[in-house]
Amino acid sequence: MEFSELIRTGQAQAELLRGSETPPLRGTLCVTGHHLLLSPGAQATPDLWLLLLRSVDSIEKRVEGDSGTITLRCKDLRVLQLEIEGVEATLDIARSIEALSSLESVITSFPFFYRPKSLRLGDAWHFHPPESYYKRVARETNAWRLSEANEDFSLCPSYPRAVIVPRAVNNDALARSARFRQGGRFPVLSYYHAPSGTAVLRSSQPLTGPQKRRCAEDEELLRAVLAGARPGAQGFIVDTRSTQAAKQARMTGGGTESKAAYPGWKRLHRPLERGRPLQESFVRLVEACGDLEQSMDRWLSRLEGCRWLSHVKETLSTACLAAHSMEREGACILVHGAEGTDSTLLVTSLAQIILDPLSRTMAGFQELIEREWIQAGHPFQLRCAHSAFSHARPKHEAPTFLLFLDCVWQLGRQFPLSLEFGEGMLLALFDHSYASPFGTFLCNSEKERCLCEVRTRTHSLWSGLNQPKEQRKLRNPLYVPNPSAIWPSVEPQSLRLWQESKTFCDPTPDGDPAS
Repeated sequence: MEFSELIRTGQAQAELLRGSETPPLRGTLCVTGHHLLLSPGAQATPDLWLLLLRSVDSIEKRVEGDSGTITLRCKDLRVLQLEIEGVEATLDIARSIEALSSLESVITSFPFFYRPKSLRLGDAWHFHPPESYYKRVARETNAWRLSEANEDFSLCPSYPRAVIVPRAVNNDALARSARFRQGGRFPVLSYYHAPSGTAVLRSSQPLTGPQKRRCAEDEELLRAVLAGARPGAQGFIVDTRSTQAAKQARMTGGGTESKAAYPGWKRLHRPLERGRPLQESFVRLVEACGDLEQSMDRWLSRLEGCRWLSHVKETLSTACLAAHSMEREGACILVHGAEGTDSTLLVTSLAQIILDPLSRTMAGFQELIEREWIQAGHPFQLRCAHSAFSHARPKHEAPTFLLFLDCVWQLGRQFPLSLEFGEGMLLALFDHSYASPFGTFLCNSEKERCLCEVRTRTHSLWSGLNQPKEQRKLRNPLYVPNPSAIWPSVEPQSLRLWQESKTFCDPTPDGDPAS
């Protein structure tokens, strides 16, 4: 199918409303396969307004007399309003935007067509391979090895080709452990904490089922983790589900690790919301922020009712628990929920930022995102298909990555000197995770990216963000390297709504160009 088949009207005269403090922009509105463009007249400002159609979350149209209005609510939470001459043109452009913004094919998306002159294909895709982190681990201990047992993605379709596992466990044992874990996500190293000689691992739930099945190789793997740590080390299994949810999962084939089968490991339940409830919390927060007529009491009630800051608190608390257990108690940590692709990654990545000074640098944070979210199999294509405005609510959507960015923002606010990157970096990641000209957040796994040839046919986001001009905007000018762990307060008076950014509380139309 050609893009031209979906474009009912290629252009029309229109006016873009950009809020009360910015004058409207009037000119010719053009619809292309991937963008909306508004070109002012020859006598007007030379600025060209551009909007990536994939950033449109919902569209509303209204006609009156001989003109119409299209309101675009974007995935980055901007609200744009277009006044268009002609009723037919308004309806045709609205239908074109609806069709083009909802295309599901990955290989027809804009990153496969984006060719900026300043970048070369292939740049920065090699910056953060699994091998680079393994080399850092290998300098500290020989208890781990880099396994390519998943080279063809046959063990686990959501893992990368290479993963770090205990040296004492062979590939055959890994294959059996994979068959015992949901989606094949057997325990792999997430972070090695050299000062304490401990590690945090991630996986999915074991498939014990009602019969309480066991897997000798899976048990062997976790024994090897403790054997490779400091003498006498114990382990904690941080289950991000409630006790009741874990019991229910066992009745449908899932389950938890039993004390008898995994000696030395203690299970802790720290329920974190994910999926549909988290998405609804986000939607209610945005709705509350967009209501400018409400009283202060009503606003505070709605803020508490949406429970977004509660999710922030619970997530940071669980990450602190994992980090504290490693640094202060010398314990190894295994984190999992059910699938191991959402709340699990929240905990493992935030624990690293708390403990690891390198993860708080610009390069280290990019590596963390690549290793703990993109390569680790967070399904960005599913989770970020829509934002807070869409009327469609498929069960796979959830702002898990945005919750992570909010937690990092809280860390940066409480420790303003300790992060080399600033709020601009977090906002850029939020924007690009939902709609981007780069290929970094495309697809749901490394396997899918390989099938779509993302690494050879699109540009990496890191190549764009690491341009000197961009770096000057993204860096924290107050940064001072801090070799110590940073322990955030999660008391209610210590957490803040991320209101300084457009992410939550800027309901007015925004006319800034979008790439």
